[in-house]
Amino acid sequence: SHFVLFLVLFSVFSLMAKVVTSVSQCAEFFLQQTPPYIPEILKNGNILDQNRYKPICQTLNDTRTFVTLYDTTNKIPVFSAYKYRGNQKRKRPANIWKIEPQVNSAHMSDLFFHLLQLEDRNGDDNMQRANDKRRYNHQAGNTDYKNQGFDRGHLLPSSYGFSENDKESTFTLTNVVPQEGTFNKGSWNYMEQCVRCVLDKYCINNNDITEGFVVIGAKPSDNDILNNRINIPSMLWSAFCCYSREKGWLASAHWGENIPDINKHLQTKTLAELHAELGGSFSAFPGTQSFNNIPNNISPHCYTNPLC
Repeated sequence: SHFVLFLVLFSVFSLMAKVVTSVSQCAEFFLQQTPPYIPEILKNGNILDQNRYKPICQTLNDTRTFVTLYDTTNKIPVFSAYKYRGNQKRKRPANIWKIEPQVNSAHMSDLFFHLLQLEDRNGDDNMQRANDKRRYNHQAGNTDYKNQGFDRGHLLPSSYGFSENDKESTFTLTNVVPQEGTFNKGSWNYMEQCVRCVLDKYCINNNDITEGFVVIGAKPSDNDILNNRINIPSMLWSAFCCYSREKGWLASAHWGENIPDINKHLQTKTLAELHAELGGSFSAFPGTQSFNNIPNNISPHCYTNPLC
């Protein structure tokens, strides 16, 4: 019996090794391989509460596509980050929602459940299709959003994805938050198109390669809860930074309250203004506070119709 217990514990720690305590294993998605600084959550790439916050190297078809820091208590992402490489003009994928098996398998309390259900699929890193009838202990599921009146709002939008695989991988419930529908489809959507326009037009480096880094996050509310399980964030924020052969270093930020949205647009702000809005020592791109804002002449054009 002792030998069996040893094998069980060995299997647990083998599975747990897949969930790292630092986002450094996903560093390729951060500018200069440096993750954001999030007060009381993420400092110098180290997660301060490793049981609550889980770094996910989002993986689909054995390919890493972006990185998410996930809050297993609020069951929403803190942020998602991606290296933008241009857009191949592919259509939006079908809404096939996925979950991250590694999040649940990292919790000791779920040991015997996972041994019985084989949710972790022998340590497979790939996201898997969500079970529409199942409630997950440490992450949101489709049942949490059904008939609740909120969109599954992407942090990293599928429209930023370079490849079809990149786009499909954004449809994971670890990359979404409960978002007011008119906000999601209104000013937030227009902002995403604006930022993509800037990335495509200006973020071309000295090697003639499109390259920019984006970080998109959510600020949890104090007590606004969906389905008695999922935190409804009070605001969403987005930032990008890149080197442009024409303009030098460029960066800007946007944010908006997660409330019903009618005929408004989000103002383009500097990184410093975003840092002040989120408070403390928050930094989307540590060490880049002096980088310029995007060219003044492009922002108004982003909100015309058609965009860019």
